[in-house]
Amino acid sequence: MRRVIDAAADELAAAGVGSPRADAELLAAHVAGTDRGRVTLTDPDAEFVERFDRLVARRAARVPLQHLTGSAPFGPVTVEVGPGVFVPRPETESLLEWALAQPLSQRPLIVDLCTGSGALALALAGQWPGARVIAVDDSDDALVYARRNVRATTVELLRADVTAAGLLTEIDGTVDLVVANPPYIPSGAELEPEVAHYDPPHALYGGDDGMAVIDHLTFLAARLLRPGGFCAVEHDDTTSERTVEAFTRASRFVEVTARHDLAGRPRFVSAVRAE
Repeated sequence: MRRVIDAAADELAAAGVGSPRADAELLAAHVAGTDRGRVTLTDPDAEFVERFDRLVARRAARVPLQHLTGSAPFGPVTVEVGPGVFVPRPETESLLEWALAQPLSQRPLIVDLCTGSGALALALAGQWPGARVIAVDDSDDALVYARRNVRATTVELLRADVTAAGLLTEIDGTVDLVVANPPYIPSGAELEPEVAHYDPPHALYGGDDGMAVIDHLTFLAARLLRPGGFCAVEHDDTTSERTVEAFTRASRFVEVTARHDLAGRPRFVSAVRAE
């Protein structure tokens, strides 16, 4: 098995895959039906090698690893993903960790805007089992996966455009936490093939400057949150200052803070609804 994985890692490295060894091991574990830590204990038979080689060839063609395995880990949860839904990224786990550290009640009201696969909503619902969690997205393709992912939970899915007027007015001023990983990449940005060719453009691009959706979200969050409620919005590496400005323009926030991910890159801005 080690020899098989070594050969696959070499093939993936030659194709420009960023984490060839890890991807080869994860694909092998997927085919073998075991976990990555135990995969080298498995004896690869001819059927395994045939299936594995097919997946490695597709990964070398830059099909996302998560599309090949059908799932993506995100913090404490794993979600189903595939064509038509944005694959959650490890970078967003920094926003999740911040959210999980906030001092909410045992039964908070949480809103996840631009939920995609539902990953953030699921992770937050797991932290606060008594919470009411509302997850919003306007993509029918993404909601197919989100419904699968939340089907055994109390997470409520709402199909809606987060930039539309009148969204969720019935809970104005009562929400404890708003999180969002919206489309924020500036149009024309160069992206890895896995992103450019497989993630849905609707979930990626936020207009010429990447701020088209974020500029709406800060005003929406200001309306939804209770005094003292918390908000965090992910943004492009290049728009941290502009996201801070967007919260400032919404005029109802204090403690507006630019935050970084584990790689040290500007990743999201957090804020507190003013009393």
